[in-house]
Amino acid sequence: MSERETDFGYQRVPEHEKAARVRGVFDSVASRYDLMNDLMSLGLHRLWKRLAVLLAGARPGNRVLDLAGGSGDLTRLLARDVGPAGEVVILDINRSMLEVGRDRLLDAGLAQNVRYTQANAEALPFGSNTFDLVVIGFGLRNVTRKDLALAEMNRVLKPGGRAFVLEFSQVSQPLLARLYDLYSFKLLPRIGKLFANDEASYRYLAESIRMHPPQAELAGMMRTAGFGQCQYVNMLGGVVALHGGVKL
Repeated sequence: MSERETDFGYQRVPEHEKAARVRGVFDSVASRYDLMNDLMSLGLHRLWKRLAVLLAGARPGNRVLDLAGGSGDLTRLLARDVGPAGEVVILDINRSMLEVGRDRLLDAGLAQNVRYTQANAEALPFGSNTFDLVVIGFGLRNVTRKDLALAEMNRVLKPGGRAFVLEFSQVSQPLLARLYDLYSFKLLPRIGKLFANDEASYRYLAESIRMHPPQAELAGMMRTAGFGQCQYVNMLGGVVALHGGVKL
C-alpha cells in the first residue's frame, strides 16, 4: 500500500517528509522572519495581526494558545490582553522560530505570563478543555494534516471557547488576483534572493498559499472538526482571511 502524499508548495511529497521540509524553510528564514513577512505582505501583516487579536477578544485571566506562534507577534499582543492573571502558550514545531520569539518577547518585557512549547499542531501536548482561545496566524497552510490540527484545536478548547485562523487565502477580484500572482511568483522570489539570499524558500511560501483551502472550504473543515458559528472575513480582497469558530 503506497504512502499518502501531500503538497509541499506545488510539489507532491510523502506525508512523513513535509514537516521536515517545512522546518528547513523556517530554519532558513528564522533570523529574517520579520523581513519575510514584510516582503510578502508589504508590511500589512502587522495590521492584519492587530485586527485578528482585536476580533479574537482575549480577556483578562484567559488562557490562550498561539499555534505556530513563531516570532511572537500575536503572543505579544495577546499577553497584554490576558494580563498577569492570564497566560499565553506559544507553540511552534520549529525550535529556531521559538528562540526568535522568546528573545523578542523578553526584549518587550513579556515573561511572567508567556510559556513556550515545541510541538506539532497535529498532536498537541495539552489536556482537553484547557484553553479559552486558540489562534494560529499564517501557519495552518504549512501543516501536513490540516484536518488533524483543526480537530486538536477543538479538543483543547473549553466548551464555548473560540478558535481563529489568520491565513493568506484566495483573492476573489480577477485583476487583483493577476497582480498578486505577478508579485508572488515573479517579484517575491527575486526580492527573497536579493535581501535574504534564499529564493527557494520564498517561492515555496508563495506556492503554499495557492495550495491552501479557499475560504468556504476552510470554513467547512472547521465545521467538520466540531466548530459552530464558523465565519470568515476577507482582508484586502481575500489576500488574507480571518476564520473564526466556537467549540460546541
